[in-house]
Amino acid sequence: MLWLRRNLVCAIRGAGFVLRTQTSARIQLTAAIAVIGAGLFFGISRLEWLAVVAAIGAVLAAEAFNTALESLADAVHPDRHPLVGRAKDCAAGAVLLTAIAAAAIGFIIFFPRILSWLTSLPT
Repeated sequence: MLWLRRNLVCAIRGAGFVLRTQTSARIQLTAAIAVIGAGLFFGISRLEWLAVVAAIGAVLAAEAFNTALESLADAVHPDRHPLVGRAKDCAAGAVLLTAIAAAAIGFIIFFPRILSWLTSLPT
């Protein structure tokens, strides 16, 4: 069980590093909290919760992978290099694509509810 505790400590340290050092990760976490609040407010279904949680997890994991790749690339080749730059760009692109997919999931789930809520407000 010691190995499990040690692995958990390392994982928490890594997640903490990402959140402490990456502004985009803090923005993504703030957005995730807002989406969770919206899910509670609108009473989304269990299946919709699964999609929302998967999307949040995917975006935050992509950001962590991006940070890991950037850290490793900087350690291996601290000077500017076109291939290192390309690898970093691809990792950042993966975060962008994941965030776009998460936004699409959010739109599909929340847009109809927001429209319905807005049209039911008293005038």
